[in-house]
Amino acid sequence: MGILKTLNEEISLVFERDPAAKSREQVLFLYPGVRAVICYRIAHRLYVRGHWFIADWISKRTRKKTGIEIHPGAEIGSGFFIDHGMGVVIGETTVIGDNCTIYQGVTLGALSLRAGQKLKGTKRHPTIEDDVTIYSGASVLGGDTVIG
Repeated sequence: MGILKTLNEEISLVFERDPAAKSREQVLFLYPGVRAVICYRIAHRLYVRGHWFIADWISKRTRKKTGIEIHPGAEIGSGFFIDHGMGVVIGETTVIGDNCTIYQGVTLGALSLRAGQKLKGTKRHPTIEDDVTIYSGASVLGGDTVIG
């Protein structure tokens, strides 16, 4: 799917889920969750093509600007909305289905990183299936965890 079509869909979905949204311009320029998801989509395309450094740079810069950290290796379906967003962390091997919403302070993380590089290539982060809402402050941890 083209980036402009994706951008249009991301903005439209905010109007469906957020009664505070007043205009498309407001959503595009002032909603940190929308900005973070758009930047993630760009970074993810680079990441899967092997451009890890620039993808990670986009991810880190987006975290600095929005307070939302999405690893470019995560797999996120369409219709994903982060409302408010400050403190959201989504790890590298997270899989998120279509039409999901998460709120501020949510962590989709790994249980332990003590094994370090030995864990490389393993599923360390949770799977969130389609049509799931995860509310503020939730920590969903571990590669065997599935929320649906």
